Amino acid sequence: MKRALLWLPLLLFAGLFALVGFGLLKPANRTVRSALTDKPLPDFTLPALLPGKPGVAKNGYGGGQPRLLNVFASWCLPCKAEAPQLMRLKALGVPIDAVATNDTADGMRDFLATYGDPYQRIGDDKASKVQIALGSSGVPETFLIDGRGRIVMQHVGDIRADEVDGIVAAWRAAK
Repeated sequence: MKRALLWLPLLLFAGLFALVGFGLLKPANRTVRSALTDKPLPDFTLPALLPGKPGVAKNGYGGGQPRLLNVFASWCLPCKAEAPQLMRLKALGVPIDAVATNDTADGMRDFLATYGDPYQRIGDDKASKVQIALGSSGVPETFLIDGRGRIVMQHVGDIRADEVDGIVAAWRAAK
């Protein structure tokens, strides 16, 4: 019996090593998903951030036309990386609105002048209340709102070039 106990530390170390190795090879998915997917868009109204570009409100959705609602900020580096993909989506006919979180008009003007403006409307969400109401945990995040005003898809993180076709297909299916 005592002889078998001599192997116990080695077995414990091997088990710990295997556990760490499994965790490194298959890390847990820490993406926070919105509980509102497949549910109606929550009630909200955001004023315009920039003159000449309207704000966003729930009543702007559900008229039969699906739209993307992009939660972003001009100070967000991944949002800058995502900008070319949003311009491509706009060029493909996908209407895009935005919730600008914790942003300023000057920062937004600079961002749009540098990276392009794919947005039809930009709402000013200074306190991130709408972002939180949507179930968004960070920027950028994009929601696909179907023609009935329901959130049918959430994209967490910046949209990559290889994801644009899938988003266009989802937008077409949401009509």
